Amino acid sequence: MGSKELSSLAEAIAEIDREIVGLSGRRVDLAARLGELKRVQGLPIRDYAHEKEVVGRARRMAADAGLSEALAERMMLELIRSSLVVQEQGQIEADSAGTGRNALVIGGSGRMGGWFVRFLESQGFHVDVADPSAGEAGVPDWRDASGTFDLHVIATPLTATQKILDEMAEAPPLGLVFDIGSLKTPLRSGLDRLARTGVRVTSVHPMFGPDTDLLSGRHVVLVDVGVPEATAEAGGLFASTMASLVEMDLDSHDRLIAYILGLSHALNIVFLTVLAESGEAASRLTDLSSTTFDSQLAVASQVAGENPHLYFEIQSLNEYGGEALSALSEAVERLRSMVDSEDGTGFAALMEQGASYLRETTQR
Repeated sequence: MGSKELSSLAEAIAEIDREIVGLSGRRVDLAARLGELKRVQGLPIRDYAHEKEVVGRARRMAADAGLSEALAERMMLELIRSSLVVQEQGQIEADSAGTGRNALVIGGSGRMGGWFVRFLESQGFHVDVADPSAGEAGVPDWRDASGTFDLHVIATPLTATQKILDEMAEAPPLGLVFDIGSLKTPLRSGLDRLARTGVRVTSVHPMFGPDTDLLSGRHVVLVDVGVPEATAEAGGLFASTMASLVEMDLDSHDRLIAYILGLSHALNIVFLTVLAESGEAASRLTDLSSTTFDSQLAVASQVAGENPHLYFEIQSLNEYGGEALSALSEAVERLRSMVDSEDGTGFAALMEQGASYLRETTQR
C-alpha cells in the first residue's frame, strides 16, 4: 500500500469523524429543543424507559452493521448524557428561581465554591464572592461584602466554616445560610448557635465533585439543624435539577460518611502508599496491569489529585471516623492471617460475605 493510498484512507476517516461530530452537535441541538417542549408540557427531563429503547436500538443497528454492540452502547450512553446536560441546564435557566435575588458564596474561588457560583448564576442570582483569592472578582473577607443577601453559601474548610458560623451568630444575617462541608459534627456548635439566633440556617452536602455538569443520579444531602423551613428552602435550589435529595440528621450523616468517604479515601491512599513504597517502578506495574489493577489505579489517581488538607479533615475531624479505620485495619489483619495460615475456607467465606452484602444492596 503506497503512501498516497494511506493518505487517502486517513483523509476519508477524518471526514467521517467530522460527520460524526457534526451529527452529534445536531443531536444535542435537537435534544435542547426537546427539553423546551418537555418543560411546556410539564414532562420530566429523564425517561429511563426511552433511554433503554434508544440503547437497544443502537445495539441492534451495530449488530446489523457488524460493529461492536458494546461500543455502540457506550457511544449512545455518552450522547444521552450530553442531551440530559443541556436539558437540565435549560430547565434551570428557564425556571430563573434566583431572579432578583442576591447570593454570597464565601470561599467562592475554591473548586466547590466556584461550582455553586456557576450554579446560582445559572438560576438568575446575582452572586458575590468572598474569598482571599478572589482578587478584583470579589472581596477577601465575607464581612466586607456590601449589600443584603438572600442566600449565604459557606464553601470553606471545616475549621474556617465553624469560625464563620460563630461570627455570623454575633451579627445574624437575614438570608438563608448553609455550609457545604463534607462533615457536620465539627460544625455542630456553630450551626446550633446560629439556629438559636433565629437565622434560617441548614447544612448541605453535595455528594459530587466540582467537575459535575449533570445532577441526574447525584445526591444532595440536606441536614436539618432545627430550622426545617431553611432545609426546605435549600432543597428548593435543586428543584429544577434531576438531583436526588436525601434528608438526615447530623450524626447519621457523619456515621455514614465515615464509610462513604473516610473508608474509600483510606483504601486508595493506602493502595498508593504501598505502591509508592514497593520499590517497583510505576511504568513496570502498568505494563503488567490487570483489569482490576487498572480500575483501582484509576480511582486512586483521582483521590491523589484532590486537596490533601480537605481529605485529612475528613479523616481526622469525623467523630465516627475511627470506627471505619479500625475496621479496615482489622480486616487487613484477618486477611493476612488467613493467607499466612493457608486458610482457604476462611478466605472463600470472606469473599462470599462481601458478595452476599452486595447482592442484598442491589436487591433493595
